[in-house]
Amino acid sequence: MLELKNVYFTIPESEEREGGRRSIINGINYVFEKGKFYAITGPNGSGKTTLAKLIMGIYPLSQGTILFKGQDISPLSITERAKAGIAYSFQQPARFKGITFRDLLTIATGVDDERKLLEILGRVGICPLSFLDKEVDARLSGGEIKKIELATTIAANPALAIYDEPDTGIDLWTIGPMVSLLKKELAERRTTTIVVSHNRAFLEAADVVLIINSGRIVYDGNLEGAMPLLDDLSVCTYRDSCEGERDAGCYR
Repeated sequence: MLELKNVYFTIPESEEREGGRRSIINGINYVFEKGKFYAITGPNGSGKTTLAKLIMGIYPLSQGTILFKGQDISPLSITERAKAGIAYSFQQPARFKGITFRDLLTIATGVDDERKLLEILGRVGICPLSFLDKEVDARLSGGEIKKIELATTIAANPALAIYDEPDTGIDLWTIGPMVSLLKKELAERRTTTIVVSHNRAFLEAADVVLIINSGRIVYDGNLEGAMPLLDDLSVCTYRDSCEGERDAGCYR
């Protein structure tokens, strides 16, 4: 489905070390299988989001190859990758003054028939019809903008959906339904799902947990097997304070 071959990403060092490069992703090789749920976690700054952005084409590879459905997509743009069937949901979704949710859904799906748009709302668990005509601007709450981002990603029917910290800015009661929705889409449409998260709910839901540290995959397996390594990396569990986020079940 998606294969990473010897993937590297480097950035220029600080001005004090002119000409030097700092490695963010260090030679990752991995195959993501079709129809599986993957959760990527690890310490802050370990390269989780960077890897996701490399897959989407937001960042260019420094070295290596990315294959999607057997095709080398390494040279493709974000738009070309989206057309190939990859969707990306940002940790901090963009807001657009003068653009409504209806506009975004129409762009994402090519559908402007209201009945079909309502079917999409039902599919992603958004009830009020009035929500369609909300402007995607600064007046929306964090939870509302996340629902819109999630809906437009799912409505595009991607073969591969990438969600970067989908629980950012939402209340605890929204996380469970969000996990259920992603699992439902995976089961019904075989959408290969990659979630970058510290949240235990997503890690428990995943078929495979990947731990990244210092730009490398250091663990590939289930959550139970990951726990000792998470503790060793000083990544907090739901038993810890999580800086006031005890109930969120986060991993930092």
